Amino acid sequence: QNVVLFAFRGTGSSILSALQDLPSGLWPCTSKMEKHLQVISVMQWVISFLALGAACTALLIYIFCTDCWLIAAIYIAWLIFDWNTPKQGGRRSSWVRNWTVWTYFRDYFPVRLIKTHDLLPSRNYIFGYHPHGIFCFGGFCNFGTEATGFSKKFPGIKPSLATLAGNFRFPILRDYLMSGGICPVNRNSIDYLLSQNGTGNAVIIVVGGAAESLQCTPGLNSVTLKNRKGFVRLALRKGADLVPVYSFGENDAYKQVIFNEGTVWRSLQKKLQKMLGFAPCLFFGSSWGIVPFSKPITTIVGEPITVPKIEDASEEAVDLYHAMYIKSLQCLFDKYKTRFGLKESDILHIH
Repeated sequence: QNVVLFAFRGTGSSILSALQDLPSGLWPCTSKMEKHLQVISVMQWVISFLALGAACTALLIYIFCTDCWLIAAIYIAWLIFDWNTPKQGGRRSSWVRNWTVWTYFRDYFPVRLIKTHDLLPSRNYIFGYHPHGIFCFGGFCNFGTEATGFSKKFPGIKPSLATLAGNFRFPILRDYLMSGGICPVNRNSIDYLLSQNGTGNAVIIVVGGAAESLQCTPGLNSVTLKNRKGFVRLALRKGADLVPVYSFGENDAYKQVIFNEGTVWRSLQKKLQKMLGFAPCLFFGSSWGIVPFSKPITTIVGEPITVPKIEDASEEAVDLYHAMYIKSLQCLFDKYKTRFGLKESDILHIH
């Protein structure tokens, strides 16, 4: 995405930096200019996530039908050769993760990352991220970029945000996602990171997934977790510690039209969810419908739960650590909720 928008002069953020460095007299209001840059930064990510893959696929097909077909043929050959890279640790770029554009992205909401405990580089971790929201802005900003200083707060820990494997089938989009350390949320990819990539790895899984996104709405503190045990079973198999993560304000980025269970529209959403792997939501934001509301998102990384390595864990063991995880997440929410705009009477609904 930024490859398209911001890479004209050798740095992904050169245009934004150049605009910022222009004499202040050229702009009627510096703060207004900052806000415009923040909106652009967020919009480029939203539009890229929604349309970059399809647009680049269409462009590749078009080029293949022109006199420049050789360029498309070379890229397709490279794509075939590089097909398994996302499942083998990806190809992260510290340069892309540190683009200036992400600081504007961070400041739009703003997004904050709060550390509660140290993480040992000698261990591997599975972060359970809650809630999903519509676009998981907090998850992306904190773990797919260095805008909130993850590497400084957790030295020796390398985060990998897991997202839909289907995104890595699209040209250009796959490379853009990998550059941020984003990986497919499938067994092969996560197994590689937790067993063949040394230690100090943290795989961030948005546990509620598509089902949770269908329920998100401003002011609602609800997570889909009761029957989600796969990530616990994976942690036991790899001996990776579990870390609960909660983002206050993630659900406030958009308003959503929520269809009642049993209606035709809800049934359609669920069918498309099974077919596509994601849930099509009817949402709207502050302007043009697609710009999110500028609401604070604060991500709290909780205390790690030490998990033993058990290759073939029993259901009792899975249930035990799943219950421990739920209790830890609940305590994390209760401890910090009043600091970030919620009332003492607000509770976390776990479905």
